[in-house]
Amino acid sequence: MSKFEYLKLADTVAVEIANGALKPGDRLPPQRSFAYERKIAVSTASRVYTELLRRGLVVGEVGRGTFVSGETRRGVSSLTEPRGQRIDLEVNYPLLPTQSAMIARSLEGLERPEALDVALRQTSITGTQAARTISAEFLSRGDWSPGADQFVFTANGRQCIAAALAAVVPSGGRCGVEALTYPFIKDIAARLGVTLVPLTMDEEGVRPDAVQKAHREAHLSALYIQPTIQNPLGMTMPPGRRADLVRVVEKLGLPIIEDTVYSFLGDEAPLAALAPDTCIVLDSLSKKVAPGLAVGFIVSPPRLRERIMASVRSGGWTASGFALAAGTRMMGDGTVSELVRLKRIDAARRQQMAAKYLAGFEVQANIQSYHLWLTLPPHWRSQTFVAAAARRDIALTPSTTFAVAPGHAPNAVRLALGAPSTEQLDTALRTLGGLLTEKEDFDTTE
Repeated sequence: MSKFEYLKLADTVAVEIANGALKPGDRLPPQRSFAYERKIAVSTASRVYTELLRRGLVVGEVGRGTFVSGETRRGVSSLTEPRGQRIDLEVNYPLLPTQSAMIARSLEGLERPEALDVALRQTSITGTQAARTISAEFLSRGDWSPGADQFVFTANGRQCIAAALAAVVPSGGRCGVEALTYPFIKDIAARLGVTLVPLTMDEEGVRPDAVQKAHREAHLSALYIQPTIQNPLGMTMPPGRRADLVRVVEKLGLPIIEDTVYSFLGDEAPLAALAPDTCIVLDSLSKKVAPGLAVGFIVSPPRLRERIMASVRSGGWTASGFALAAGTRMMGDGTVSELVRLKRIDAARRQQMAAKYLAGFEVQANIQSYHLWLTLPPHWRSQTFVAAAARRDIALTPSTTFAVAPGHAPNAVRLALGAPSTEQLDTALRTLGGLLTEKEDFDTTE
């Protein structure tokens, strides 16, 4: 069988996985049986399975069995797509039972023709004066009070990342990122032709000496980091580390793209409070409110604002007028602030539930966060644990999703706690606690 033909057969299996004919946790037949069913040689079946493993569509080893991976829906459907009866600890969009009613009260009157006439018009990337002023007041924190004229708006947080990255890192350039980071930065960088350079971390976050070393060896153009409630590790960079990092970055002349999407759950001011001319602050309403009502905020230093604006324009990443009008109204009347207050309480309660069921295991968690990092016992591997959880109708994210350097992912998984109901979360955590004590449940198939 030619290379084209075995890859075509691997594509066929991939389609079966993508359309749901094969579901996460389903076991593929032994390679000999697969070869017999498909009328191919066993050696060809082995090449097909190897290709599926390479793509991350299946997990397992010879002698243990091959199973459809828990990651199989990535790339073929939206992460926010409903998953039926599965308990989703993969997508991190916290939704409160009462928030729809709160949002509805805030938006009363926006459906009137005169209000819609304004909201449905084409908006600019800098929004209205009211949007800029209210956003500046809402995002102010501690010693940081951004100016209204620093704001540029996009449709969501990912567009903020893309616009900022495109503005400060040229195609073919390099950007330093946390060694374990927000997964979509990898896709965004690849599309922009930007190489991501993993930066060594410790319990306080990115190490300043790692930035110096990376810049010396790879000549960085910028950094992208999450200093407050980092995804996936949940850590918040302490004041001393923030000061040391800013000192190094300013000496090297590197801009910082500072993603503060989870900072609403903490009290820390952004790094921009220490380095207002160095940091591009990114935020959005998707976590604070809901993914269906997202507005992205870019707070740019004056010297970079024109480049940011040009980047947003060229990318076509302008926020819709209706979303911006709704977001402005909810920030202005206190609805978003009240949602933030309630979500802080909710996150702490969910972390307490996780601590109860995962006691005795190695967990890195922040009581303020909606996610945690679970290091697996030696008898489990990340991918096989995700597949085993999938067979119990629980969706998790393996460490490989967050690792920038291939082959350097720790043996861990991330649990996102915000999406399920508390009853579902209780069931999932109890099930995972029991699963962690079991051995890998893969039967011999070869």
